[in-house]
Amino acid sequence: MERSPDLAAPEARLDRIALEGEALTRLSPLLEADRAQAVADLQAENRFLPTAGGVGPYGLRLSIQEGRLVFDIRAHDDVPLRTILLALGPFRGLIRDYQMLVDSHIMAVAEGREARIQAIDMGRRGLHNEGAELLVRRLDGKVTIDFATARRLFTLVCVLHQRI
Repeated sequence: MERSPDLAAPEARLDRIALEGEALTRLSPLLEADRAQAVADLQAENRFLPTAGGVGPYGLRLSIQEGRLVFDIRAHDDVPLRTILLALGPFRGLIRDYQMLVDSHIMAVAEGREARIQAIDMGRRGLHNEGAELLVRRLDGKVTIDFATARRLFTLVCVLHQRI
């Protein structure tokens, strides 16, 4: 019996990620920084393994279309492997809270309130953890990802939601 690849295998990763529809709106400097950091962190390290199709590393085109989160997973040669559609409904409250925290952070920075900034950053970390757990659950049976990858992808989901 052939052993299936596991999440620790070197090919169980993303080597490319693109946000589709990025040019629709401009982001605040904080959201742009979050997006850039999430993409850089994903490029440096991630664990990503679709349950069906192809050998990694994989490419991912992430977008929001008709109220759905779209994971367009590609082979290393950019051949489409699988498209996963997730309803955005379960994410909306977390995305709304994320945007409120971003807005609060911007105001706290403008006011120079260091203690408030630290409290907001702690809240953002907790929100990212909650979003990552939801993403792992929603992708269960379709894609296996580690927690750090899920946190970074959740950041990109929030950024994409701001662009529509």
